[in-house]
Amino acid sequence: MSAVPKASTRWIVLDTETTGTDPGSGHRVIEIGCIEIVERRKTGNNFHAYLNADRDSEEGALNVHGLTREFLSDKPRFAEVAPKLLEYLDLSNDAEVVIHNAAFDLGFLDAEFARLNAHESPFSESLNVVDSLQVARERHPGQANSLNALCKRYGVDSSARTLHGALLDAELLADVYLGLTAGQAALSLELAEESVSDRLSAVAGRLPRRQIGVSAEQLASHRQRLDELSKVAGGACVWEQFGTSD
Repeated sequence: MSAVPKASTRWIVLDTETTGTDPGSGHRVIEIGCIEIVERRKTGNNFHAYLNADRDSEEGALNVHGLTREFLSDKPRFAEVAPKLLEYLDLSNDAEVVIHNAAFDLGFLDAEFARLNAHESPFSESLNVVDSLQVARERHPGQANSLNALCKRYGVDSSARTLHGALLDAELLADVYLGLTAGQAALSLELAEESVSDRLSAVAGRLPRRQIGVSAEQLASHRQRLDELSKVAGGACVWEQFGTSD
């Protein structure tokens, strides 16, 4: 897991909602939301799923997301959604998965995939993860770096966030993360422009310079023309006065 954004061309901003805070106590993922960003633009190719966890949410969690067991009762279980999620993430691609406080979401996703196949390596090991919370802490040390605080800092409208939701929070985090990494993008562009300028200068340095020479015959013809102009003018012509005939 990294706190340093890389020069990836594809980011997947991911968030989950859960029935509680501890996957080790049997709490489950009940919503997954992902926003795709390619070349720093949201593509609209998103992923979203509600999940039937076959259990109630803790009161504290329910107050945060409002997803009741009744609402989720007709939704697919994680085993049905997992193949679609893996296809969407496309782990063969060198995409970065951006998660705010990544350890929390990854702990739950690792537990969900372990239920499907306990002998596989942890799911999180297959991902190239950037923890946007760590990125924010490095950019803004000593300040509040919750998603709400970052939305205010970067001018992201979070007024629709009366309750947490995985897709909504992923959408907000996508906008925040573009703000967090804007300086890096500008620096990359500046370096790229400098590189182009350096290459052009190097090419120009290798080009032969054109040498312009004047023959004795051309000088004599020019001298004759100046003399003719001086006779017409009744004195030295302007080129003679300013010494440009040599």
